[in-house]
Amino acid sequence: MEQPVCEIGALRRSTIPDDIRANIHVLLVAKHVFSENTLHAEDGNHAIYHREIRSVLERMGTRLTLADNYDILFNDPGVDFVFPLLNRAGFLNSEMLLPLLCTRLDIPFLGASPILRGLSDDKHLTKLEAAARGIPTAPWTIYRHGAPVTEAGCPMAERMVIKPNASSASWGVRDASDWTGVRHAVEEIQEEGHDAIVEPFLAGHDIEVPAILSGNAPALFPMLMFQQADPDHLRTYAEKRDLDVREGKYETVLFDDPEWEPRITRYTQAMCEVFHPFDYGRFEFRINPDSGELIFLETNLNCNLWSEKIYGRAAKEVGWSHDELIETILAESMQRQGLISHELVLTEDAA
Repeated sequence: MEQPVCEIGALRRSTIPDDIRANIHVLLVAKHVFSENTLHAEDGNHAIYHREIRSVLERMGTRLTLADNYDILFNDPGVDFVFPLLNRAGFLNSEMLLPLLCTRLDIPFLGASPILRGLSDDKHLTKLEAAARGIPTAPWTIYRHGAPVTEAGCPMAERMVIKPNASSASWGVRDASDWTGVRHAVEEIQEEGHDAIVEPFLAGHDIEVPAILSGNAPALFPMLMFQQADPDHLRTYAEKRDLDVREGKYETVLFDDPEWEPRITRYTQAMCEVFHPFDYGRFEFRINPDSGELIFLETNLNCNLWSEKIYGRAAKEVGWSHDELIETILAESMQRQGLISHELVLTEDAA
């Protein structure tokens, strides 16, 4: 693998300068921005997450406009910056719409450019990027919406995983043990209007590597592992959204194994190069301690920033509060896009 040219920077905590904070007008677009901080019947804890981000921005003291749909950006909303959290809206490639609408109006927004958002949400294309850089991936195949579902080229194994190609939080995930089951699952996903990606099930535990922009370079938080009680368990959308709470399934633990950490860091650095510049994103791997296998899974730009998920836990590992995490991400993005023309107010560096 070639040496990446996008160097990993130092993780630093920064704040929005007072003069910017007092005058900037931020638009938060999130499906559940008007929720009452309770679980949603379909979206589960995502409703709590959206309401939490609203509360963080309110405490931050910026001028704030709220919206729970795209309509506000069909015309100029008169804001300075957009915080887009409406990613999965029920149609193919919906995660690109908010960035595209902002780009059309020339309004700076948190995250990454529309084409990079599309690249990261398309698991097939992201795996191609990883494979091109010598990063190990599981064999896979893609069945685009409307394309024929044929067995040729499908990497059949004893157990297969089938899910929407732009799935987040494992929504729509299924498994099958034969081609008939795979084909049925793919056809169901296509009938719902999505592309389907198919790959062998990988036993083991997920390694999560959260990254943020820091001084216009990617910086990594400590790695975390979803340590599963049963490495053969297929985690579902209902579990990840707290709609199916089962104690003891897994725990989130710090991952600092001296044998694996440098290798994972090297792979993450190579993938950061693909998506730079991005404001925040999570890079995922599957590790099987029994077989010694490490496999890249996917990249999630504009991923979940809820205080109870990976970013909230990673922030605690370096001594940051959740409010400090969100403000840092916003401040670095605003500086990247020219809303902050002078140096950021920096606090202590995180070791």
